[in-house]
Amino acid sequence: MSFDETLAERLRPLFRGKYKVTEKKMFGGLAFMVNGHMCCGIVATDLVVRTGPDAFEHALKRPHTLLIDFTGRPMKGFVYVAPAGYHSDHKLKSWTKLGLDFVLSQPPK
Repeated sequence: MSFDETLAERLRPLFRGKYKVTEKKMFGGLAFMVNGHMCCGIVATDLVVRTGPDAFEHALKRPHTLLIDFTGRPMKGFVYVAPAGYHSDHKLKSWTKLGLDFVLSQPPK
């Protein structure tokens, strides 16, 4: 599966110079890893955000989000965000911040 390279280009500057970020192919898409933890990613045109357990239910209530379910078992702590949910720079930054808030609360790998 491919991923939206335009979205990747929008995400990269949000991390540049602030965090040690690596990109890794995962889930048939691209993941942005911060301190060794997946922060967010892209599958096809959807943004994947790692919310962590505490922000998960609230994130699912936001518009244009879906539960991630690859194998018949939902992945708690992660949500898909459809393009309409991250179309503005403000919304994309908001989702990225949610992922960063969680991964930066974890010890580095």
